[in-house]
Amino acid sequence: MEYLRNLGSAAVSTLVQKSGINLPFTLGVKVSSCETLWTLYDATKRDDGTPVSVFEYDLVHPLNKSTVPLARNALRKLRTIRHPDILKFMDVVESDSAIFIMTERVRSLQTALQAMPPRAPQEREEWLLWGLHRVSVALAFINDSASSTHGNVRPKSIFITPSGEWKLGGFEILSCPKDDLAVLYTMGGLLPEAMSYASPEVKKSGWSALKDGPIHAADSYALGLLLHATFNPTDPSPATVQPPHPPPQPSSRGAIPQSVFPSFRKLLNPNPKTRMSPKVFLGIGMAETVGEGSGFFSDNRLVKVCGGLDHFSLSSESEKGSLIRMLKDSASSFPPEFAAFRILPSLVSALEFGGASATSIVPLILQFGKNVPPEDYSRTVLMPLVKLYANPDRGMRMALLDNLPEYADKLEKKVFVDQVWPHLQTGFSDTVAVIREATVRAMVLLSSKLNDRILNNDLLRHLARMQNDPEASIRTNTCILIGRLGPSLGYNTKRKVLVPAFSRALKDPFVHARVAGLMAFMATSDCYDVEDVAGKVIPNIAGATLDKEKKVRDQAFKAVELFVKKLEAHAATMPETAFTEGEGTNALESMPGSFSQTSIVSSATGAAGTLASWAITSIGRKLAPSDLQSTISSSAEPLVAISSAASAAPTITSNSPGSPQLKGLQLGKNKANIDSIAAQVFIESSTEDNGSWANDTSHDYFADGDWGAFESAPPIVGPVPKPAVKPGIGFSPSNFGDWGSVLSPTSINNERSLSNPRSMTPQLETRGKRTSSIAPSVVAFSPASSARSTPIPSPLPADSEKERTIKPISKEEKAAEMARRKEERRLRIEKLKEQKKNAAAAAGS
Repeated sequence: MEYLRNLGSAAVSTLVQKSGINLPFTLGVKVSSCETLWTLYDATKRDDGTPVSVFEYDLVHPLNKSTVPLARNALRKLRTIRHPDILKFMDVVESDSAIFIMTERVRSLQTALQAMPPRAPQEREEWLLWGLHRVSVALAFINDSASSTHGNVRPKSIFITPSGEWKLGGFEILSCPKDDLAVLYTMGGLLPEAMSYASPEVKKSGWSALKDGPIHAADSYALGLLLHATFNPTDPSPATVQPPHPPPQPSSRGAIPQSVFPSFRKLLNPNPKTRMSPKVFLGIGMAETVGEGSGFFSDNRLVKVCGGLDHFSLSSESEKGSLIRMLKDSASSFPPEFAAFRILPSLVSALEFGGASATSIVPLILQFGKNVPPEDYSRTVLMPLVKLYANPDRGMRMALLDNLPEYADKLEKKVFVDQVWPHLQTGFSDTVAVIREATVRAMVLLSSKLNDRILNNDLLRHLARMQNDPEASIRTNTCILIGRLGPSLGYNTKRKVLVPAFSRALKDPFVHARVAGLMAFMATSDCYDVEDVAGKVIPNIAGATLDKEKKVRDQAFKAVELFVKKLEAHAATMPETAFTEGEGTNALESMPGSFSQTSIVSSATGAAGTLASWAITSIGRKLAPSDLQSTISSSAEPLVAISSAASAAPTITSNSPGSPQLKGLQLGKNKANIDSIAAQVFIESSTEDNGSWANDTSHDYFADGDWGAFESAPPIVGPVPKPAVKPGIGFSPSNFGDWGSVLSPTSINNERSLSNPRSMTPQLETRGKRTSSIAPSVVAFSPASSARSTPIPSPLPADSEKERTIKPISKEEKAAEMARRKEERRLRIEKLKEQKKNAAAAAGS
């Protein structure tokens, strides 16, 4: 076959080189040929790639010199006679050496009958009768409308299209009696095997006898022989073809249907004047009353389908419904080629140009499309459906979306992005809720067809709006869709979109939307960083554990368990401490108030006991052994408090257990050292505060927390030491008994009136000695005291300065001081956010 193809291509190349003609086709495989007439090739139309057939006639072949008039007659008649059941002429190329006629893609009936796959007898009979019906229609047209005689009706002059339809060709001797150039009456015998299908009068008196007889006589007799050859391809010709031309007997019927046999006998009548014409044969076959010897065409299922499809737009609604039901019920029994290339294009045409219900037609298109070869599926099925997305009809759009699972995986990405998405995205903003919901559901199947721009930008903008849709089902499906899209989103898009989207779903009043939000969190658990899991995901999920609906609570606990396990798995891979070896192996243990690994508790009672023990013992751990044995001096000992550079609120001193305690320092001759130490702590604290806290958003999740219980706790009940002298500024008898000194309201007001709080030096009077050996009182910080600077006492007299020496601040104390300032900054931010929130609420009301 490849050799023959090369020969055909070589012939065409030679033709082009000699004549310079630009052929409108590309020649393909050689299909069949006659000895002295046409050679049939499969070809492709050059401009659009449409499959075509090419009939080649070699003008220089020695055996073809006598039949050149027949070839030119075939070309002339094929050009001028047009009918749906006649071979469709498309183009021609003529030269001195050959004639190339381009037609629709066909193959000869003789070849098709030989290669016909095994079929059930009923299906084969239906297909053959349908084909004979098409040939009868074409002959009736030629005899009556064209007033001509075909003269060459045989299996080799019948061609089959890819849809299985029979087309009449072989116009070499087609002639009109009134035509001066009629070749039938003078050259009819030049055709190969011409006498095998000749009528009795031709065999008796020659081809010229046809000019005086009925115009249909030769064609009627040849139609009868064609009927016998198709139903009984392996049987010899009937006895009636030989003189004395006896009528066919019932025993010779073979596979010819019983209803057709009476007409078959009349077609083979030896008398041309009483011989049945193709038009009469067609009329008997199309009779509406099916009886013996009639109605064999009208009762044929394929004939009914073709007639219904051809007149679909003009049919009534009941006729359309009847046809659609028949197609749906008999879809699997139609010949595959008939379903794919005859029914399917007609349904697409009816849907595209109106007159059909999309709800019923689209499923049929996809059902019949299963019979289409894979290489033709895109052209035959997909492209017509893609064009329908531009149709604004909502019924059409719903039909396309409802049946999307049938063809979504066959859509190419480029076709979807360029031709489907621009029209599909309008469904997100449609005023009909059903269209919006169907569009959201469709994106689950089409997500793999989206490019990065659409996936990470356009689609997410539509889905953000869908989460506020008034329809609860649309909001729920939108959340589910985002959960499915999560793993395919870009890294930055995941961090920006997923948590806010699912958190919004957790606040939805529709219970199933909240459940969908929790399940979406779990489905995208691999999309979050560990920091986001701890700081954003779990805090948002935790609120759902107290949902009013049990199904939401149960799902929330499962989600929390999932993410906590992820945190535990990650924490197991982390080092026990962030301190390096240079800072000492026991750095954590030496810090005041630190816990060891064995101090972790699992109950509220144990936690309270451990906290109390830590609060009491943390003070002692910071003091030297010699200090523990000393008593409180009766002389006034100045205390140094390091102020925060960014504080603005009044400073309140307290004895909070967690506050770091600083030993009393002498001021005077060593003032430079004191200032340098204070500056050092201030610089380190400022450096820490300007780090990640400034950009940390984790405090947002605790903005509603109530920390007032810690600040308004009742004072510790116990013996109050009696002061030796009257307290000075910043002290009052009412608060002196606490574990530290608390500034009175008076001192706060006085402090606000000073222009330079750092230079403020209140006079601290001498306190009486306490009999107990507790640590010296120091100026401590409560969580609310970071908003304002703490005054630094003024130097003492020179003789008092000599009595004490400067003790530098240890590394542990500096670390504790910086940790405390971080905590103060967090609380201050929370307070400012709460004030802003209250102000906004007041303005809104």
